[in-house]
Order: sequence, then structure tokens, then C-alpha cells
Amino acid sequence: MKYLTTSLSAVILTMTLVGSPALAEVPASLEQVAPIAQDKKFAEDREAILAMTGNYKVQFKFTETVAFTEGYEPKEPYLSGAYEIVRVIEDRGDFISLQHILVVGGEKKFPIKHWRQDWRYEPAQVLNFIGGNAWEQRLVSEEDRAGNWSQTVYQVDDAPRYGAVGVWSHENGVSEWLPPAEWRPLPRRDMTKRDDYHAVIAVNRHAITPDGWVHEQDNAKLALDGEPHVLVREVGVNTYVKSEDFPAEIGDEYWTKTAIYWAGVRNIWSGMEASGKPFALTQKGEPDRLYMPLLNLADQVAKEERSADDAIAEAAAVISRETTTDLPPLAARLRESSDKTNY
Repeated sequence: MKYLTTSLSAVILTMTLVGSPALAEVPASLEQVAPIAQDKKFAEDREAILAMTGNYKVQFKFTETVAFTEGYEPKEPYLSGAYEIVRVIEDRGDFISLQHILVVGGEKKFPIKHWRQDWRYEPAQVLNFIGGNAWEQRLVSEEDRAGNWSQTVYQVDDAPRYGAVGVWSHENGVSEWLPPAEWRPLPRRDMTKRDDYHAVIAVNRHAITPDGWVHEQDNAKLALDGEPHVLVREVGVNTYVKSEDFPAEIGDEYWTKTAIYWAGVRNIWSGMEASGKPFALTQKGEPDRLYMPLLNLADQVAKEERSADDAIAEAAAVISRETTTDLPPLAARLRESSDKTNY
């Protein structure tokens, strides 16, 4: 596949990176966004989404609970933590994009681009994971999209992870978003260590708390070889607590230097989504051949060793090489034990 790159000027015109690239400006008033913004519920939904921005101490906790496959023993709980900033990088009123950036390390801290979440009001379609490092657009009925928001989550290289449509509620003093169960890829903590399942059936809930927000997950780890079967259920609780105990400016500086490059990368992926064709990564399992070059290009841009336009052009070549719209059957796309091959 060949994808056209976007020139620097076109990227700036097509992506809403207003003012400081580290933090796109939020519209001054909802009246300037769209007539629908007069709706109180819509305004409350937007406020909840935007409340997820800030500087955070994050804890990731996952606990396998109940096994459903004979002989399977739930693994030890997974617990880790980090400092992370969340910034608005685009806001068109009915579309909001939030970028996460980790700030890690000991005395000499450094940034790592993390995941991204895009929110779209009343979406006509949503990008779904279909197994084997592949995705397709699914149409959303008028009934399902009325008054609701989709959340689409993207990986560190802006490749997709999963999407779902859910409703924001603001009852009993709690603002929370809840979608139905959808498939998503393995988390990296398992992708790099396990080969006994192939997808997660996940229900994700985002809720705003007095000191930040929480991402709660009800997961089922699904094996797709042979007859599909659930290995085990898992509960995940990721807490985002506001913190000023780390140098958030390290993350902001990285984004200021690389925002135009990453806007170009997003534009390439958006073109693939807009084509309407299912697409897949050509590497099974952990796609390091994709994300490592793209992250390295960003580092070169940040160090002013390479122009953003030049890096975007090379990123397009990498994405073209590592993706396909010629999808083999699901069974052929699944990773086998220690399988790092292509298809």
C-alpha cells in the first residue's frame, strides 16, 4: 500500500493545533462551537471529557479473578505506576482529542509518548478491533449514536487499539461514560510475555473523581485458536490522581517539539480509516517494527536532527510497509507460540 504524505502547511491547515502545540485552545464558549452546544447534557459531557486533562500520578492495577478454562490458574496481580500528563491537542466541539505523555526516569527524567483517546459526538461509525492486529469501521445506528459519544483509543505510534460507543451519565453526583463490551488487542504487559490468548473482551468505564479520574475495566481474556473460549476474567482499575510532584514541563516540551510530526502521523492513519477498508498490521504480536521507527523519528525531530516534513515522509513509508488491506483469514493472522513472523 502507498499513502500520500501531507506537507507541513497542509498538516497545519487540517489539524486543529491552535496556539501552543502543547495545549490546543478550547473554544471560548460553547455558542462558538455548534448550535447543539446549547444542550445542557452535551455541555456536561464535554466538561467531563475535558476534566481528564491535567498532571497525574497514575496507578495501573489488574487482577485476574475467575478462570473459565480447565487447568488455568489466574496469574499474580499486575501493579505499576507512573507520572503522566494529559493534554487537549484538538477540540472541535463535537470532537475532542486527548494525548497522554509519560514522564519517567530517576534523577534525569524523560518523556515517553503514551496512548491517545479521541472522543466524537454522535458518530456515524466507530473503528473496531477484529483480532489478529486488524481493524474495521462499523456503522453506528441512529438509535445507538443519538446523544452518545464514541471513544477511540490509539497506541504510542498512533496506530489504533479499540473503539466503542457509550453514554455519558451525570447522575448522583458522578460523571461517567459506559459502553458495551468490545474487542481490543492484548495490553503490552501481556503481548510481550504471553501467547495463550488473542483478544480482550472489554467493558471500559471512565469516571471523574474529586481528585482526577478513574478508568475501570471488566475484561475477559479470549483465546481464538480453535473454538473461541475465555481463559479468565480480569478486573482493571487505573487511577489518575492530580499531582504536581513531577516536572510536567518535560512532557509539554516534548510535545511542543514534536506536535507537528505527530499531527502528520495521525493524518496518515486517519486516511486509512477514512478509506473505509479493513486494514491490519503485517507483523504478528508486538508490532515493534512499526512503533520503534516512528518513535525514533519523533526523537530526531525533538533533537532538531530532522525536519518534521522529512520525518512525516519516512513515517508514511514505514506505515505503508507495515500495514495491509489484503487481510488473510483470522486464523492466519493469529500469533502462535513465540511467533514473530509476518503474513
